Amino acid sequence: MNFPRTRKWIAAALVASLLTACAGNATRESTGEYIDDSVITTKVKAKFFDNPQVRVMAINVETHKGIVQLSGFAASETERSRAVDLARTVPGVKAVHNDIILK
Repeated sequence: MNFPRTRKWIAAALVASLLTACAGNATRESTGEYIDDSVITTKVKAKFFDNPQVRVMAINVETHKGIVQLSGFAASETERSRAVDLARTVPGVKAVHNDIILK
């Protein structure tokens, strides 16, 4: 029995499985995409926090593959529109889906 070949094969299989676990597909983000989306979400929330027209605690932000989804409640159409405009200015945002409901 040749143990060095067996070890190499096991190591190669382990590396391949780890790389596959980090890869994305049409429905699942890769590790890098997940981190990028987390950064986008944080930046959108920071823009909301810095803008007095948007109530940061009333609007939820989720990002998947660069697409930002806004949900929650807005007190006016101005607040709703401003939230979308702010989200669009964040680098890396590909699109914004607006599911914010007016109270």
